[in-house]
Parts: sequence; C-alpha cells; structure tokens
Amino acid sequence: MDAVVDPNRCRMLGLAGSVALVAGGLTAGALPVTEVLVPSSGRAALGLVCAYFGLVLLVAAWWWLGRAVRGPRPPGTRALLTTLATWAAPLLLSPPLFSRDVYSYLAQGAMVEAQIDVYAHGPEQLGGPLATEVPAVWQHTPTPYGPVFLSAAAAAAGLTRFEVPAGILGMRLVALLGVGLMVAVLPALARRCGVEPSAALWLGALNPLVLLHLIAGAHNDALMLGLLGAGLVAASRGRPAPAALLVALAALVKAPAALGLLAVAVVWAGRFGGRTRMVRAALLTLAVALVTTVAVTAATGTGYGWIGALSTPVSPHNWSLTSGLGRLSGALLDAAGSGLGEFAVPTWRRLGLAAVAVTVAVLWRRHERLGTVYALGLSLVAVFVLGPAFRPWYALWGLFLIAAAAPDGRIRHWAAAASGVLALAVLPSGFAPDGLQLTLAVSGGALALLALWWMFLAPGPVFAPRTQAAR
Repeated sequence: MDAVVDPNRCRMLGLAGSVALVAGGLTAGALPVTEVLVPSSGRAALGLVCAYFGLVLLVAAWWWLGRAVRGPRPPGTRALLTTLATWAAPLLLSPPLFSRDVYSYLAQGAMVEAQIDVYAHGPEQLGGPLATEVPAVWQHTPTPYGPVFLSAAAAAAGLTRFEVPAGILGMRLVALLGVGLMVAVLPALARRCGVEPSAALWLGALNPLVLLHLIAGAHNDALMLGLLGAGLVAASRGRPAPAALLVALAALVKAPAALGLLAVAVVWAGRFGGRTRMVRAALLTLAVALVTTVAVTAATGTGYGWIGALSTPVSPHNWSLTSGLGRLSGALLDAAGSGLGEFAVPTWRRLGLAAVAVTVAVLWRRHERLGTVYALGLSLVAVFVLGPAFRPWYALWGLFLIAAAAPDGRIRHWAAAASGVLALAVLPSGFAPDGLQLTLAVSGGALALLALWWMFLAPGPVFAPRTQAAR
C-alpha cells in the first residue's frame, strides 16, 4: 500500500533531533574560549556524535514533513508554524552552533558603543573578553555590515553589559526577530506568486538551514531576509515607496539585499507609461533608497565606512567556487614556475563577480516570464554560488525567495536537496574537521540512520499505511 506521513510524528522526531543537537553542542558547539574542550577528549567526542545524531534526525524529519506537505492531506500553516516553534525552542537556549560569528557581532556592537570606528578597525582594537572570542583571522578585519545591523548589535551588547552569555542570547533574539518577520511575510508573498503557503513555509522557514544557522547560529542574515521579504510584500501590494525603504533597510544590514531594489523598480515601472517608465522607476527607487540610507546613517552615527568595507578580505581558505578554482590554478602556476600564482585567486574572484553580473542581467531580461520575486531569488543564488565567499547559510538568500515564488518542479527539488546537504556541511564548532572529528560526525549520522531504519520496522512507524491514515 502507499504510505502517507504523519506530521505529528515528524514534529516529535524533529524535536528529538533538536534536543540531541543541543545536548551535543554543550561540549562540541562554538563555545566561549574558556569552555572549549580538546577535540579528542571524551566529552567533546561524545558531544560531536550526539550533535550529528540529532542533526540527521532533524533533517530526516524535515524531509518527511515535506512529503506530507506534497501529499493529499497537507498540514495547514498553523500546524507547520507549531512544528517550527517546536523544533526551534531547544535551539534558543543552546550555545552558538556551526559558527563563531555571533562573537564578532557582539564585539562589533561593543565597538560601536565605545565609539570605535568598526569600519577602520577590527575587534583587536576593542580588547577584553568579547574580542578574545573572535577568531584570529578576523581580529584585525573591519566589518562589512551596515548601520541597521550595527545598531542592533550595539543594543544587544549594551543591554547585556558586554557579558558573553547574555550577549549571545541578545543576538539570538535579534535573529529570532528576523526569522519571525520571514515567517510572517512568507505566506503572503507565496500567495502573490501563486505558490501554496504551506509549501513555501516548509522550504523557506522550516528549512534546516534556518534552524541551524539563523536561530542556533544567530546570523544577521535573518534580519536581512525578514526586511527584504517585507519590502517585496509591500511591492506586490502596489506600495513601491515603502517597499524601497524596507529593501534599503535590508541592504543596510547586509549588502546583497540591495538586489531587491531591482524588483521594486520593476513594480514601480508598472505604474507609468511610455518608453522611459523603467528609467523613471529606477530613479525613484534609487532616490528612496538614498534618502533612507542618509537618514539611517545620520541617526546611527556610524558613518559611511561600510561602503569601503565591502571589500573586506575574504577568508583565504573559504569554500567558494571561485576561491577553490583560484587556489588550484595558483598551485598549478607555481608548479610550472610562472610566478603568476599569487594572481590566480583575485582573478578568479573577479571573473566570478563578472559572471554574477551577467547572470543577473540575463535573469532580469526574462523577469516578465519568471516573475520578479523568482528572478530575484535566482539572482541571489548566483551571488551565493559565484561570489567570493561561501557559507552554507548564504544559500538562504535565494532559497527564501525560491520557496515563495518557484513553481513546483525541478528547482524546488534541487533547492530542498541542497538544503539537506548543506545542513551537514559544517561542524557544530564552526571549524573545519580533522580526521577524528570527521569520523565521529559520520558515526553520529550513521547511528541516526540506524535509528531511522529501526523506526520503519517498529510498530506505528513515521510512515503509516494510507488506509490507516484515512480512518
């Protein structure tokens, strides 16, 4: 017989995974430097096994819930939001997971509070406990974040009196505000794009990358995406001026959101006639964005240094496609004795940015057929794939909008598969694994797969016969 998925059992399975992930993160997460354990110690090893055990359970629960969403009796939006809250609740009180960026956020917020120019100095200039938590590679690096986020980080650092544990909770609440805004606008945006809201919520809000990196990792991408989504909803309702303002605020968190101004300009152009309508719309959109930028910068007092800081050096060992090709080309050139190896990485990164520009131009020439939100989502995916820096949570820039606007088919399936793979790509500590850690992570995942296999054979499995579910 065919089988259907019980959403309630998926909810409980995901909760078990979330709890196990948090339990493992207590010894294997991105802990403060005073609490970091030697990776080979028994507690750290057990924590890593436990974390990956929970991670695989959580991804499996999300994947099976997706089958329920696509099934004949899909769960409603309220049930999906309940599931999201259930899975997210344990993560709210966990240590930072999968990245140490939250410590950088706190240090940057404290620098703003201390009136240190974050666009000219790195956390090393701050000194003290917060700066100690920032990885060495970023100690002397100015921040590329805009004044909207820096104001939020400064508030979190100041209100928590620069205490690390309280500050982490403060930054997680900022991220949670962004996730809440994402969840609030996603169904409305999906309806405007002709997509079922439950399908959009499953891919764009219950996505493991949202849980792991926006909530557990407290990344500022949550605030950026929430504001961007709100701006796109305003644009879809024929309110381009507020839309441009909201998208500008999103870009003043992180710069990639500025691409959303293209969507606003397209909507605004629809209100005009004549050959110059796109030019008029672009100028109006740009004017609102500039006024917003000037007003916010004046109110926060952080200055315009973020524009120059957008060229902040990328980690030399990041996983981006262009950086990887650059390192490979550089090694080959050095082996050939050409002396040109040092130019390989910068050249490939420039080629990647050029490819992004071409891809965005092609997509926006076809925006009438694709739809503005879908075209924007694909554009942000291009930035993620071809840009100079690669982090798993960057995939959410495009996935969030693809969830709201992509038609049912291959792209949605690829987006879901990529989300599942990327969810497994980073250790809870945020560092690259050594051989032992990789073995422990694989062991934890294998144990989870064994547990899932057993669940298929146990009475009352996650999948129940269709005839039973219909009773």
